[in-house]
Amino acid sequence: MINDIKKDAESRMKKSVDALHGNLNKIRTGRAHSSILDAVTVDYYGSQVPLNQVANINTEDARTLSVVPWEQSMVPKVEKAIMTSDLGLNPSTAGNNIRVPMPMLTEETRKGYIKQARQEAENARVAVRNVRRDANGDVKALLKEKEITEDEQRQAEDAIQKLTDKYIAEIDKTLELKEQDLMQI
Repeated sequence: MINDIKKDAESRMKKSVDALHGNLNKIRTGRAHSSILDAVTVDYYGSQVPLNQVANINTEDARTLSVVPWEQSMVPKVEKAIMTSDLGLNPSTAGNNIRVPMPMLTEETRKGYIKQARQEAENARVAVRNVRRDANGDVKALLKEKEITEDEQRQAEDAIQKLTDKYIAEIDKTLELKEQDLMQI
């Protein structure tokens, strides 16, 4: 029973960290990488689909993305979707190829992105702590029902705390790497 609680807690904590990675990928740095456009959706025959399902997305160089829609008729729709996204990007079209230059980040926007990254990391920490609280509550319920001893309860809570510390440290390391990435010019 205790092992099931620990496994469940660990999988939920891992999901919180994975969600943090996804959220931090949406925060753009000065360099071009295709995951920046993951959140962009395009109107494709009446339904909203992710951009990567209607076009090839490649990095031309460190500051430019190249988007090539699979259908010629999708070029204006893809361009409009990139422009109206909240990423602050201005694509330019040359035939079938849409180039998306990454603007230089000012010091002010870098600080804003760092603040946003810190908020995402704090949300992930809170999620991990909530998982710890739930797991400890499950262990206490087992003790209350006299299915485990007090020693087993303490050991389980210590193991859950170690898991929590491990994932909080991973969150902190991920945030530190993102901050370094944002501060590079």
